Amino acid sequence: MRDTVARAMWERFEPVHDLVYFAPEVRAVADGLGMRGYWMGYFALRAAPLGPAPASVVTSCFYVFHPDRVTRALPDAWGHAAPADVLAARARGVGAAMTGLFGPGAVASAEMTEAADLAWAAAQAADTAGRVLGAANQALARPAQPHLRLWQALTTLREHRGDGHVAVLVGRGLGPVAAMLLKGAAGEVDEEFQRQTRKWDAEQWQRGKTELRERGWVDADGHLTKEGVAVHEEVEAETDAAAAGPWTALGAEATSRLARLLEPLARTVLDSGVVPAGNPVGVPGASAGFSAVPGL
Repeated sequence: MRDTVARAMWERFEPVHDLVYFAPEVRAVADGLGMRGYWMGYFALRAAPLGPAPASVVTSCFYVFHPDRVTRALPDAWGHAAPADVLAARARGVGAAMTGLFGPGAVASAEMTEAADLAWAAAQAADTAGRVLGAANQALARPAQPHLRLWQALTTLREHRGDGHVAVLVGRGLGPVAAMLLKGAAGEVDEEFQRQTRKWDAEQWQRGKTELRERGWVDADGHLTKEGVAVHEEVEAETDAAAAGPWTALGAEATSRLARLLEPLARTVLDSGVVPAGNPVGVPGASAGFSAVPGL
């Protein structure tokens, strides 16, 4: 069962964070920096908190991308714009996207400020030991504008969760391809979309399928076996457990309040269609409801 506070909060903050990947305003600022194509912009925008990191470091942190996908973008991106300039552009693009989607009144509202301050407190309480992307985002300066402060806090929480997820995968011996195939077999993401966007060829993908069959986790048709379902649920439960710290630190009442403040923002993003169906992060579709925040 995934009825955890960490899971429920992820459902509410992930769509808002994901504007950085899918909103046209963000693509426009990346193009304005001289980034060549979507993927150079993606890697530069997401990796910029690390400084001018080489492709090897980013491949390690991002985990599921084939190294060739990353090396086509980095370190060339840093020749177009320094990480500090990329971060400034990222904030401009996300700010424009949030203003466009939520409206000028919403981004300047008392509710936005309250949500931003609650999320910032949770993000600053996150333990980032062993969590490189979480730590890099946590170290960034506190934005003055509430909607940018909210987005940066949610991004810290998101990368903190992702770092923990990678640690779980490594601990279970689930490499990048096997991890994506397990998620696809569970019906959470589109398998072929994962393969193509992460740039794994058909032979590498097939080897991953063979590995999962040999471990007894998928059957000949690629469906999860009973053991595979159990492993997948364990991975997700361990990921949730690793992401629980910020919410414990924030406390039940404040977490419940933040959940209520995030719900209309997440729903607006999902209803807008800006985050595509079958997205690689497994964000629930627009028709899905939010899980209850357990115990709140």
